[in-house]
Amino acid sequence: MAAFLAARLFQAMIALWGVATLVFFLARMTGDPVLLLAPENATEADLQQLRVSLGFDRPLPVQYADFLAGLVQGDLGRSVAQGVPVADIIAARLPYTLWLAGGALVVALGLGLPAGIYMGVRRQSRGAKALMALVYAGQSLPTFWSGILLILVFGITLGWLPTSGARSVSSMILPSVALGLLSMATFARIARTSILDEMPKLYVRAARARGLGARATVVRHVLRNGAIPVISVAALEIANLLAGAVIVETVFAWPGLGLLTVQSINARDFPVVQGVVLLGAAAAILLNLVADLLYSAVDPRIRLGGRAT
Repeated sequence: MAAFLAARLFQAMIALWGVATLVFFLARMTGDPVLLLAPENATEADLQQLRVSLGFDRPLPVQYADFLAGLVQGDLGRSVAQGVPVADIIAARLPYTLWLAGGALVVALGLGLPAGIYMGVRRQSRGAKALMALVYAGQSLPTFWSGILLILVFGITLGWLPTSGARSVSSMILPSVALGLLSMATFARIARTSILDEMPKLYVRAARARGLGARATVVRHVLRNGAIPVISVAALEIANLLAGAVIVETVFAWPGLGLLTVQSINARDFPVVQGVVLLGAAAAILLNLVADLLYSAVDPRIRLGGRAT
């Protein structure tokens, strides 16, 4: 276990360094933020003075070295547009994104897994075929389009729910559904495929031969043995929920990290963009580590480090 965790920690550091390097140089290819911050009547001398005050006058390798040195010390820098530490800005917006991602995960798992299990167990029934059609429809809708449809139907036409902002718990319903629909379809498909793969196996026949009912066989044996693909997809989908929040938060004006990212890109606020991207990368790495640990907990035959018994 210790060797496995040490190896994964080393891999995580390499991955984060690669992400940090990529986002640092790509952000600076978008243009000069000084041109957006300076007033319209600013002279070239004023622009140069602003570059000096922000540190953009230094050679790019020097800026990169300072950036990495700050990361090692846990310093994400200061916002160019707001002039406050990036960590404080992210800390203020992060709870909103976590609430939104949590609500979307409830929608995705609460609807996707039961639907997938039903479609796998009762694959020839009319209900399963109808559910499969709904799953395909949910997977074919882009997130921004489903969000707009939800706003038009439940916010404007029916007037049941708020269409923007984060004023109350009800404000979270529409963006959570819009964000969770795509993941719901993914969970349903993977769960269905996993159940279909497990049902013909010998242990299922043996359980039925011992007199165990169909429902008990699925609950006691099939679900656990078919959980590995679902865990793998769950780690990816949770990370995708955080990434997909960029679109949903923009559509619903939800004050989370997604909306912050769009605003920071438009303002060429490099430090904030770098901080949000690094946080997303760290979350994805952590989720994959948790998935690896869950593999061995669900299936004792799996051993960390790549050996199986």
